[in-house]
Amino acid sequence: MKKLELKFLNEEDKVVTISIDQPIEPADETEINAAMDAIIAENCFYSSGGDLVAKKEARIVERNVTSIEL
Repeated sequence: MKKLELKFLNEEDKVVTISIDQPIEPADETEINAAMDAIIAENCFYSSGGDLVAKKEARIVERNVTSIEL
């Protein structure tokens, strides 16, 4: 499963991650950048370290799990 991870810095300079399942691909950098700016401007998410104050990075992460029979 793929996820879009939006990483921000909060007031305590700690990383806060917002994950979105099944992102649209290919990712549109302009739209992601604008969405992250809007999240910061609207102050719509709270973290234990305070408000989100800066963008750190955005990335698409894919996780593959292979079960091992016992």
